[in-house]
Amino acid sequence: MTSTDALVVGGGIIGLAVAWRSAQRGLRVTLLDPDPGRGANHVAAGMLAPVTELQYGEEPLLRLGIASNERYADFVAELTEATGLDTGYRRCGTLAVALDADDRAELREVHEFQRRLGLTTQWLTGRECRRLEPMLAPDVRGGTLVAGDHQVDPRRLGRALVEVCRRAGVTLRRERAAELLSEDGVSVVGARTEDGTALHAERTVLAAGSWSGELPGLPPEARLPVRPVKGQVVRLRMATVHGPLPMPFLSRNLRAVVRGCHIYLVPRADGELVLGATMEEQGFDTTVTAGGVYELLRDGRELLPGLTELPLLETNAGLRPGTPDNAPLLGPTAFPGLVAATGHHRNGVLLTPVTGDAIAAFLAEGRLPAEAAPFTPARFTPTISEFTR
Repeated sequence: MTSTDALVVGGGIIGLAVAWRSAQRGLRVTLLDPDPGRGANHVAAGMLAPVTELQYGEEPLLRLGIASNERYADFVAELTEATGLDTGYRRCGTLAVALDADDRAELREVHEFQRRLGLTTQWLTGRECRRLEPMLAPDVRGGTLVAGDHQVDPRRLGRALVEVCRRAGVTLRRERAAELLSEDGVSVVGARTEDGTALHAERTVLAAGSWSGELPGLPPEARLPVRPVKGQVVRLRMATVHGPLPMPFLSRNLRAVVRGCHIYLVPRADGELVLGATMEEQGFDTTVTAGGVYELLRDGRELLPGLTELPLLETNAGLRPGTPDNAPLLGPTAFPGLVAATGHHRNGVLLTPVTGDAIAAFLAEGRLPAEAAPFTPARFTPTISEFTR
């Protein structure tokens, strides 16, 4: 048995950020993952869009997202300075557009809701939208511009976080957790790997994404309410077979609702264009389907008619860790020794900085920062006394 201050189970960008920030606070940290840096972030588009992601009833999540977005520039600058690796961070803004009268009315309502909350968002006519993005379809009826929404490349971010953890002294064990270890069924004291090695820790952080509710070692009623939500994405190259386009195909994040389906397009500085993402309740299935790819290309073409002329680079599917209220699980669980950093659903990339800071603060000081307090697992799980009656 080996021992450490904190054991992080899961090496996606959330787990890596927690490990890095915890090591910076002087904790001995071990991270357990067979392939760190390649979690759900490997499929994610990387929109940092707390304002345009806002949905009714999610105001606390909005505040958490804004707090994280405000930290992003410093977060990635620190990563790049420490590792020399670029994260693809861009201050580009997001344009949300409406294609017909009904979509326009709905977008207007959302815009007014954003304004009532004091958010900075600008209403544009269809002509003004096309002036910003000339490749937009001529029947775009209007839109909103949110200059404070940005983007990052989640794959590059994952690579930089793996490297910064290595340099910070985090022990990276490239193995899979087989089960959590408990003491008398009351407290979690670490995890066991698939080869039988017991890793003991003062506190164990469960950051295993969609699999966070599946790891053995807890009573069934104590498992975190996390489920997989499948998302398919398509990656294109913003160029023709003859070379670069004569004008930028798309210069900022673009999103819309097309026939009731949400779609976003994220243009990278390196010329890649990411279309996403479907929302499918299919369990742990990550099969790329013809129907999913067709829907994304069809709806993308409604917004940008020239899209289907672009070279196809990749299709992929990943799993978002969803919770009953679409908000993350952050902080101590009902079991002493077990800390949650999971359930980020569609906001995992956005919430990486604030999650890393919050969980590291709890591990080092025993307290959760105020912005993370509304998101403890206590809102769903009973107390430990109810498990042990």
